[in-house]
Amino acid sequence: MPELRRVPVNGVELNVALAGSGPAVLLLHGFPHTWELWTDVMAGLSDRHRVIAPDLRGFGASGAGTTGSDAGTLAEDAAGLLAALGVRSAAVVGIDAGAPPAFLLALRRPDLVRRLVVMEAVLGGLPGAEEFLAGGPPWWFGFHRAASGLAETVLEGREAAYVDWFLDAGTLGDGVRPALRDAFVRAYTGRRALSRAFSSYRALPESAARIERAVAAARLTVPTMALGARPVGTALERQLRPITDDLTGHLIEDCGHIIPLHRPDALLALLRPFLADGDGGGGAEAT
Repeated sequence: MPELRRVPVNGVELNVALAGSGPAVLLLHGFPHTWELWTDVMAGLSDRHRVIAPDLRGFGASGAGTTGSDAGTLAEDAAGLLAALGVRSAAVVGIDAGAPPAFLLALRRPDLVRRLVVMEAVLGGLPGAEEFLAGGPPWWFGFHRAASGLAETVLEGREAAYVDWFLDAGTLGDGVRPALRDAFVRAYTGRRALSRAFSSYRALPESAARIERAVAAARLTVPTMALGARPVGTALERQLRPITDDLTGHLIEDCGHIIPLHRPDALLALLRPFLADGDGGGGAEAT
């Protein structure tokens, strides 16, 4: 089992899972997940890596703080977490809501991020995702963003069924192990937990603006891998292609959105060699 630690970062206390030793790998989850999304990936990487998997600000057992949960703030949290753990260089892996902050961190801090892996997400309004977004964003984006608290009002008392829908859809109907399902349901039960999670959706305009400004000022220079499954497919790769110096793309077949739980072996088969190629830089281990 990973070690769980409380780490003060940027005015919040993050709940962080730590496992293994070696070059650091930072894992950033999405919705409706916690660090436990990465359970299988951590087990598969911790023999050669120091794996760091936080609950993002406002999610799971981490604090929400007084500032927003836009991608820029989450990227600053990630940098602060690595500094707090004494990590000078890390590979960063992000999925869903964890992908934009992973991207911004790598774009802003190529000295800190030696490799970047992003999957099953879109990066604000950057060109390349038009086909995926042809019918508009996924329906829950607007639902979660309703500033009146509509989503919380509708979902309070029905959280388990709602989380189950995402877990089933994200695994093409296969679902996830009961213990993980129960952990995710607990993390998103109650009006306060829902509001904290939905704050990242309500910050999407700010996230998109931060991404646009960052891309206007710099290119992504670190080696990057974009992974797609269903439903996002190659949209993220197409967004990254014009702004990235070193990009590899893969589409994982017969795989739902929750790649780390639906097809962990396929994911690890791609992650291990990609991360190993960047492990010669001598980054410090987390302490």
